[in-house]
Amino acid sequence: MSLAPLAALPSRAASELVVELDGLQLPIDLDDLEAWTLTPAGASTSQALWLNLLNAESRRGLIRLLRAPLLRDRGFGIQLLSSWTGEPLLREVGGLLTSPDGDNTGVLLLATLNQLLERQSTITTLDLLRALPPERLHLRVDGLLELASDWRSQLRSQERAMAELRALPLPQRSSRTLVLGRQDHASPQLLQLPVGHRPSPLPVEIWPARRAKGGPWLLLMPGLGGNTDQLSWLAGALSERGWPVLLIEHPGSDERAVKASLEGQGPPPGAESLPDRLADLQAVLAAQRDGTLPSLGPAPAGDDGMVLIGHSLGGLAALMAAGLVPEKGLAQRCEQALSSLPVTNLSRLLQCQLPQVMGDGAGQTFPVSGSALQDAIPLRGVITFNGFGSLLWPARGLADLNLPVLVVGGSLDLVTPPVTEQLDLFLGNQNPRSRLVLVDGGSHFSPVRLAEEGEPLFRLGDQLVGEDPRRVQELLLAVTIEFLEGWQHPSLLSPQRRDHNGIDAYVLDQQQARRWRSRLGRP
Repeated sequence: MSLAPLAALPSRAASELVVELDGLQLPIDLDDLEAWTLTPAGASTSQALWLNLLNAESRRGLIRLLRAPLLRDRGFGIQLLSSWTGEPLLREVGGLLTSPDGDNTGVLLLATLNQLLERQSTITTLDLLRALPPERLHLRVDGLLELASDWRSQLRSQERAMAELRALPLPQRSSRTLVLGRQDHASPQLLQLPVGHRPSPLPVEIWPARRAKGGPWLLLMPGLGGNTDQLSWLAGALSERGWPVLLIEHPGSDERAVKASLEGQGPPPGAESLPDRLADLQAVLAAQRDGTLPSLGPAPAGDDGMVLIGHSLGGLAALMAAGLVPEKGLAQRCEQALSSLPVTNLSRLLQCQLPQVMGDGAGQTFPVSGSALQDAIPLRGVITFNGFGSLLWPARGLADLNLPVLVVGGSLDLVTPPVTEQLDLFLGNQNPRSRLVLVDGGSHFSPVRLAEEGEPLFRLGDQLVGEDPRRVQELLLAVTIEFLEGWQHPSLLSPQRRDHNGIDAYVLDQQQARRWRSRLGRP
């Protein structure tokens, strides 16, 4: 179902909300409800008497829910409603808040919010309920409970998967803390690279190798809404150990673009940025091939091809640049996957943007993949942190990548959950040096290091952050180094349970990954 705004709404507005629960219907007068939120103790209607039977914490929570702003900024609200995130969210809410006939109100929600935003910058839940056209609205609490139950079920499934992973008979290994690269130890060269596909030069950080060491150079890409500062800890540490790193900023889908969206200056960035990201990568490779980039460090550093590294959407760009093409039928798979809001796999919203951006898969061509650039600069491997692609490659996974791949995920990742977005993809790849690493307590944001100065755009709760990111990053650095050293020492990153400064990670090869999946009862 596609949501299109209505030209105009009827003049009447909702006056009654009918709460449906377990076959019962409880009508609530919206005027009385609003009066109760203002003076709970002073309201004397029968409805208020029932509401005041709630305990104090529940009463405060309900009042906050009804009176707190859903949208605080007119510009941001308009951009959000027209974005790739707005439609599935409104469709899901519209299925819970229905007309008396049970019709989805998603279209009405979109039109009502747009009209409200034309005359006010802040909208509360009560504002929205009072402005919707049907005189009676039905709130399917049963549907809310089903959604919550599905969410809890998927969380329990993820917890069971981690319990089975912990039970795998893996050799135990401990490793010591590594000193991460710091700005006072090494600073990057900042380059503004002219590119034909952008009106302004592309920002690139060049971290030359700090010592002479043969091997590939590394191309590092942040995730959606990320910037180079967030991954400079990794770039600096790897360059100190002899690997040159080129770290790309992607204007239009970086932190600055997210901030502009929050200020109403543009829509939230999404998968529509992938073509530009791939073109950015191609431009950097062309500059390196043509010798227009500064030195990558003392010879023979970076003389043996390259490795693509990316976090989240940056990881997806790395896989596509390496040659993977979405399997045909993506639009149909997305229709099934988005029949309800994927609350425990938000990456599916991004994946299902791709049919509008790049077509339905199979036969599409992308910058870099299969191009002459790879002949000039051989691709030696790919590393993805919290990568995804379950809807893009459901049958073959990473089977078409005939090179070593390091796939890293976290047990607390609800954006790219590890079983569907990492395990299933990894099993397709048959390179004996490929590894799947699952960090116990790691989250989608574990690889991201935030600046200590300044105000962050978002404050994340402990459950989204996971274990202490600094300690997780030390572990991620350790396994990344061992994977890269594998060109000279193939057995270095063997299957194991790794204890690194109190953080556990599970390193799996193909055999151990298949054992894990069989324990989950998956074919």
